[in-house]
Amino acid sequence: MNTRILVFLSLLIGIGAVLHAVIPPFFFGMRPDMMLAMMFLGIILFPKLPYVFVLSIATGLMSALTTTVPGGQLANLVDKPLTALAFLGMFLSLKKILKETAAPVLTAIGTIISGSMFLSFVLFFAGIMEASFGVMFITVVLPAAAVNTIAMTIIYPIAQNIMKRTHYAQSMSIS
Repeated sequence: MNTRILVFLSLLIGIGAVLHAVIPPFFFGMRPDMMLAMMFLGIILFPKLPYVFVLSIATGLMSALTTTVPGGQLANLVDKPLTALAFLGMFLSLKKILKETAAPVLTAIGTIISGSMFLSFVLFFAGIMEASFGVMFITVVLPAAAVNTIAMTIIYPIAQNIMKRTHYAQSMSIS
């Protein structure tokens, strides 16, 4: 693994953690997970399984540390790696079809997958929260998907520009 890429991915996680801490909660203490958008950006920029694995574990740990949802710690540790693998699979199979719209479209889908897994774990398996899946999905997951999609629409072109101006794209071929 390339150290420069790992540093870049850790910066994305840090940015996501700050955004996650700043965004106010929507419903029952739940807030949109901006670390997801940063994780998805890292996967899009460096779509190799070792990077995705490290990124998803680190994102899950940071999400677990910053969550305000009861039982969300374990849910984040389960949700992030599974979501990252699903997102990587979708990205690799659809990137040629979707081209420039791949990042925002897949971010919306990935956020919905992640939110569904998170809610399922917290509501059904842990049994901690007293809310219905449908209400939580509509009031938290769908707005989070919208916020993450808008964020990716803004951030992705900037990240592409940075990648073109730096040597990260070249360092990817070295690893």
